[in-house]
Amino acid sequence: MTAEQLPGLYTIFNACAFLHIVLGIVLIKRGQRQAHMASMMVALLFSAAFLACYLYYHFTVGHVRFAGTGLSRPIYFALLITHIPLAVINLPFIIFTVLAAVRGNFAKHRRWAKLSLPIWIYVSITGIIIYLMCYVWYGPPLRS
Repeated sequence: MTAEQLPGLYTIFNACAFLHIVLGIVLIKRGQRQAHMASMMVALLFSAAFLACYLYYHFTVGHVRFAGTGLSRPIYFALLITHIPLAVINLPFIIFTVLAAVRGNFAKHRRWAKLSLPIWIYVSITGIIIYLMCYVWYGPPLRS
């Protein structure tokens, strides 16, 4: 696999993380704590794989510029300008959420999850849309 193929792979990892997050929500609402924990751990692993591939790609390939024109540009950049800071901010929130669960402090886990979960879902969905806009619908991106 070449570095140029990584965006497709890390977007699949991101989509798999999203699906396991949603599954984890459904499972905990049904009272299936063990299955919830397993699904959320899988989501965490997919997110970690995403992050590793994403960082490797951008360290290897460098910055890419969005090739879209017209109305697609402000839409793309509006998504990007919310996606990136929320992704960075949410990483410690996810860690705190997981640590609270691992330590058995489920009240604290629920409080952190109320903050980290919606951000994680938003970042996952916008990440997929950003990939589609940059690499599929208006791509390939321009190399800097």
